[in-house]
Amino acid sequence: MSDDLIHATQDDQQMDRLLAIMAALRDPDTGCPWDVEQTFATIAPYTIEEAYEVADAIDRGDMDDLRGELGDLLFQSVFHAQMAKDAGHFTFADVARTMSDKMVARHPHVFGDESNAKTPDQQSADWEKIKAAERAQRAETRTLDGVAVGLPALLRALKLQKRAARVGFDWPDVGHVIDKIAEEAAEVVEARDILNQDALTEEVGDLLFVMANLARHLNVDPEDALRRANAKFQRRFEGVEDALAARGKTPADSDLTEMDALWDEVKVAEKARAD
Repeated sequence: MSDDLIHATQDDQQMDRLLAIMAALRDPDTGCPWDVEQTFATIAPYTIEEAYEVADAIDRGDMDDLRGELGDLLFQSVFHAQMAKDAGHFTFADVARTMSDKMVARHPHVFGDESNAKTPDQQSADWEKIKAAERAQRAETRTLDGVAVGLPALLRALKLQKRAARVGFDWPDVGHVIDKIAEEAAEVVEARDILNQDALTEEVGDLLFVMANLARHLNVDPEDALRRANAKFQRRFEGVEDALAARGKTPADSDLTEMDALWDEVKVAEKARAD
């Protein structure tokens, strides 16, 4: 790797610099032993983790952190592309070309002859038609083909339900979904006492799947809703810890009755601040 790339400062050199750094890391003779031994499978969990860290920086509104997290995510793409190049499959340029071609093809109202005088809903419908045509070209002819198995389970449930709904397989209104939730919850209660762990896991999965469907019918992003619930739980539990610390105690020194009472106090105080 040349010194010019190692010390590059010009903006238009930075992508070449990053690609060269990755190639050097993967060099079988002089590279980093850890980087050399990695595979697509071993790097994939890091890729997923970096995507979540990007989302976390956005949620916190931390633009300095977002810059770094986007760099980490970009590096993951570069890493995968370098491994593919090493194996003779494709290069980073092929990845960029494929993405550019896809975006041009999916936006005929921007890059083609179609009018861009469309509503966002019309554009979304056109986007789905184009994606359906692309799936057909890949011989993905079934309704649910192409919904990635590796997606987070809650997000994949939502995507599967949306696909099925497009062909009319859907409850007609929210009331039917709520009825189904009650039915699935009752089955979980029954399964708790009479079924084995695998069967109980299946029943809980059914309940979670219907909960995702309720979110879809209410136009709520279930991932966002659960992230908010997680954040609220952490915030309130830390309030309980703070209240215990003021008493010279930790959760281990407390009991459920005391912590539950403090939880209620934290919740009331939080709602009062919101008002």
